[in-house]
Amino acid sequence: MKGKANTSVFSNALIWLGASICITEMMAGTLFAPLGFAKGFLAVVVGHVLGCVLMYLAGLIGAKEEKSAMETTKIAFGKRGSYVFSICNVLQLVGWTAVMIVVGTGAANTLISLGGDWVWSVIIAALLLVWIAVGIKNVEKLNIVAIAALFVLTVILCVVIVRSPVLFAAGTTESISFGAAVELAVAMPLSWLPLISDYTREAAKPKLATIVSVIVYFLGSCWMYVIGMGAAVISETGDMAVILMQAGLGIVGILIVLFSTVTTTFLDAYSAGVSAQSIYEKIDAKKTSLIVVLLGLALAIFTDTSAYESFLNIIASVFVPMACLLIVDYYVLKQDRSKESVDWVNIILWVIGLALYHLFLHLALPIGSTIPVVVILMLLSFIVHKAMGDGRKAAS
Repeated sequence: MKGKANTSVFSNALIWLGASICITEMMAGTLFAPLGFAKGFLAVVVGHVLGCVLMYLAGLIGAKEEKSAMETTKIAFGKRGSYVFSICNVLQLVGWTAVMIVVGTGAANTLISLGGDWVWSVIIAALLLVWIAVGIKNVEKLNIVAIAALFVLTVILCVVIVRSPVLFAAGTTESISFGAAVELAVAMPLSWLPLISDYTREAAKPKLATIVSVIVYFLGSCWMYVIGMGAAVISETGDMAVILMQAGLGIVGILIVLFSTVTTTFLDAYSAGVSAQSIYEKIDAKKTSLIVVLLGLALAIFTDTSAYESFLNIIASVFVPMACLLIVDYYVLKQDRSKESVDWVNIILWVIGLALYHLFLHLALPIGSTIPVVVILMLLSFIVHKAMGDGRKAAS
């Protein structure tokens, strides 16, 4: 055990249960409705298995090395090379914060209008500031209350959906292909891939905390996707606010929206501060997290943060190649490039992976984009580095 104060396995499990029980996960699930329940369920599981495997391997590196997610990228890309991903991660987390506030505001305002969208946005942002002020080490008690309430309320929604006689009806259209559905399922755990080490690095039992965190997230996220898909099948709408109202969940729906938004967005804002620290160590992570919430609030109020599906695909295109190269370097090649300034070979390979992801996305392959990118890029990385006679210092 490390000599400093650490988070428990239970605390890590709560954090990732809170991350998974989220209205945006349900929203993603509504996009699967055209496939029908059985085919959509298969796409959810296949996508989550792939995404969570990558999430686990990345999280375990941070756990073993006691480094944040963006600090671990130095192993593959060098000290300054990692800044590319730290900056991308901070930007995507500011974006996620804004998206979460918008989603929470829209649903809450539909259920109970307080005079303007900005009112609910400010309320959600204020709750986030409280969560961040409490801090990751002290948030466990808050999370126990929030997750317990969320769990009960989500079960209520689940029961309403399961009781519907039309739940297992066949899909009505093919507006989404099976491959595209798998890709949307992969994208959600991948959006957490650049964050998981921020929490596993502080665990008292890092390896156990990593596997428990990923399993809890896998189960919770699949559940949310299935609830969203089932709700869309029986209600014939993808609007979660309308779905909650049709289910008769007035005040209960508000609680689901608020708690899920806060417990999930807290992780985004917190990790944005940690990622900023990997660029400049003297940055105050907590203050940066507070600024991220305020930036997210401003974006939520003054800009258009729609195009949710495209946002998920952009995140995946950046971080899938990054994770592939990091995993190959750490587990297969046993290399540590963190003492270099920039590893240009891996940067070039990452650009290739980025291009391949968008190419496969455009081609709409039956198996999606992630699987071929992972296979091709990992093989290419291994072949290129072996051909170069990579003799750099092995990772400890």
